[in-house]
Amino acid sequence: MIQKILAMGVMAIALLGSGCSAWSKADDTLWMVRIAAPQHYEVWVTDMFLEKSGERSWRQPIGTVGCCWKGARGPTGPGGRADPFPELILVKWFSYAEQKYYTKIIQVPEDLLDRMREPATYVTQVDVRSGPRNLLTIGLAPGGTVVVWISNQIGNEIEVMRMQATELPGDPSRFTERTKGYLERNGDYLREHGIPTEGW
Repeated sequence: MIQKILAMGVMAIALLGSGCSAWSKADDTLWMVRIAAPQHYEVWVTDMFLEKSGERSWRQPIGTVGCCWKGARGPTGPGGRADPFPELILVKWFSYAEQKYYTKIIQVPEDLLDRMREPATYVTQVDVRSGPRNLLTIGLAPGGTVVVWISNQIGNEIEVMRMQATELPGDPSRFTERTKGYLERNGDYLREHGIPTEGW
């Protein structure tokens, strides 16, 4: 009888230990929020604020975002750590190609973090591994299209949200010098391909 009780105790401790280990791994995940934009359609993110109600509200500096949207090099871009993982994300930006300002408040779905925790396969230089999709990438495209993906490596992204931003009044002359540089790099491309505002 005592042996049975001891065996049950050992099993309970093992189960508790494995549960704590799994919880610890989830807590140790480096969650990141990044901004992407299509190549040739650069934006300047003037403001990005993240908020976890009752815990933290903070600003994440971004600046210029020039690449990349999708394909072999995207979605990816500048960003920062999301600690704690936010419930709300506010993004304001200036589109060089359109000479327009946009803003969007993103309400993060309650179940999104659980979806991100689901293991996804990714490839390293050594082997194939599995881990959470710890990267939340917010794509900003002409016309105010906003697309959100989750991933842990380029190529295994899943689109989880698609929204329309609101155009804001604003003075494009604030970006006169930066726009000159942008057009020197991308003017030929824009003249040939235009500025598509749909289909992103």
